[in-house]
Amino acid sequence: MKQIPTNLITGFLGCGKTTAINELLKHRPDSERWSIFVNEYGMVTIDEMLIDSATPEVNVQELGGGCLCCTVAMVFDPLFDQFIRRSKPDRILLEPSGAGHPAALVDRLRGEKFSELIDLRATICLIDPQDWDKPQWRDSAVFHDQIQMADVVAITFADKRASEQTQRCRRWIESFDPPKLLVVETSYGKIEPEWLDLRQTVVRPPKFGDAHDHDRLASQHQHGISELTEIETPPRVGKPRRFENKGDEQWACGWIFSVDEIFDRDQLLDLLGYLQPVVRLKGVFRCRDDWWVINRSKNETSFQTTTYRRDSRLEIITDIPTSGWPELEQMILKCQ
Repeated sequence: MKQIPTNLITGFLGCGKTTAINELLKHRPDSERWSIFVNEYGMVTIDEMLIDSATPEVNVQELGGGCLCCTVAMVFDPLFDQFIRRSKPDRILLEPSGAGHPAALVDRLRGEKFSELIDLRATICLIDPQDWDKPQWRDSAVFHDQIQMADVVAITFADKRASEQTQRCRRWIESFDPPKLLVVETSYGKIEPEWLDLRQTVVRPPKFGDAHDHDRLASQHQHGISELTEIETPPRVGKPRRFENKGDEQWACGWIFSVDEIFDRDQLLDLLGYLQPVVRLKGVFRCRDDWWVINRSKNETSFQTTTYRRDSRLEIITDIPTSGWPELEQMILKCQ
């Protein structure tokens, strides 16, 4: 196989990566097949419903349950290899988890197994100035190295963040060495397709390459594999399957509900649209009039219909530990 142009689309949770990928797909040449590989931090995968893959020329593969750089790293190799050979893409967009460190993933793509298949081109990192303005994120090793290893940095939500906040964030990005090929401000996830093929002229080594403790996280691998297998077991009415995982100051909980349960959309949106604290929330539900996707990043919520029909599911990520998942589950069930 010829080498496939491949781009990493990185960035912290809720910075707009999936929106940016959908914007890029609008510019996909009609003659090209594009494959999108998405890594979700939570166990319950939902991004496939959020990516515009209605055409057979766009294929999406998800891997949940942790970050590609550590927890599910060993699952990635065979799954990614099979995905490439099955979808035969002309370009690959790879979206790592927002909590993931890019260094190990870049090493894998440049390593012996994939170097003959992958032509790794510009890495594009999205950053929300609101996240940068929070010391707990700005001082995070993962957050720092997502910027450090990017060739292009897109400052998102330029239309919704204070200009002074955006400019301070930009000055911080421009202080990195080596300098970026491009630093831009954007809104609505707009990413220009020509950025994908900007040529990398320098190596961008991470400053915190050991940010994820691989020895500590390796013990989670077998546990993660068994839970990923469990997810395939259908839930019963009134007894959803709940999956929790945590790490690196992130706590996630996901549910899968029976396909036979029908929800009241208005009650559901009232509950999930104002739930606190939430860093990221994604769900798909069977409602009385149709199937609906709810997509929430911090306090901004949107919803749309979907062709997905397998089951109802929800994934929530927070930066504050909570023991309230069972209570929330009962509140969701009451929205039927």
